[in-house]
Amino acid sequence: MTLEIDPRNAGALREWDGEHGAYWAEHAATYNASVARYQPVLLAAIGAESGERILDVGCGSGELAIDLVRGTPGVTAVGVDLSTAQLEVARHQTGELPVTFAQADAETHDFGADSFDVIASRTGTMFFSDMALAFANLGKATRPGGRLVMLVWRGIEDNEWLREFFGAIGRVLPMAPPPADAPGPFSLSDPDRVRDLLHGAGWDHVTFAAQDELMFFGPDAKTATTFVVGQMKWLFDKLDAEDRRRAEANLHEVMAAHAGDDGVLLGSGAWIVNAVSGART
Repeated sequence: MTLEIDPRNAGALREWDGEHGAYWAEHAATYNASVARYQPVLLAAIGAESGERILDVGCGSGELAIDLVRGTPGVTAVGVDLSTAQLEVARHQTGELPVTFAQADAETHDFGADSFDVIASRTGTMFFSDMALAFANLGKATRPGGRLVMLVWRGIEDNEWLREFFGAIGRVLPMAPPPADAPGPFSLSDPDRVRDLLHGAGWDHVTFAAQDELMFFGPDAKTATTFVVGQMKWLFDKLDAEDRRRAEANLHEVMAAHAGDDGVLLGSGAWIVNAVSGART
């Protein structure tokens, strides 16, 4: 695939195909473990059938696409992401499985009309700069009657992990929660907004299923703190040495309070969104 991006995604490309994406690639196992409790219910919601062609949007290190083709013989999958580092991790895990990975901006890339039976995503659709454009493009790539199944975060009130992390850092660096109407973790948290976006992009029968799971951040408080500090480097880089020390200490307190025999676990809440591609007009 030739990489053509929406110019508004130039910053996202620099971030995800740069240092941030490299960090996710380096810590792919931890990122996958963090959302592991969501994987069975997401796979069940997708309900892949033999012969289906699946596009995994924002595939990261490829776990969802790989699990889909491994779990249902006859399924083929394509995973797309902006991060070449994560895509390289994904390719190393494919073996002979019928899945390919490519760098592409799913918002604008021409996948070809009716190329897929299913569009799937695990927290990969929340960062589009133009939601309407993106979901219309994905709809065009899906056969009429095909399915969209995506896992997205609900609001911050349902996500203890982000609330606690931002709270710990916010005691040193005051900040507002990420806005719900801009690319970010809560951009698809409002069912009314999502329903309007998908209907406007040609998707029908939009449904939402709430799912609550614990998320894993490391085997102990020290490891979890180091992991999240690296994940939120863009915030810690704004701090001087003393404030950074204080923010890390606050974050370590959070991790220690949630550490147990199964590691550091914090609550989270997601929507599993289903929709059906409408007939072409």
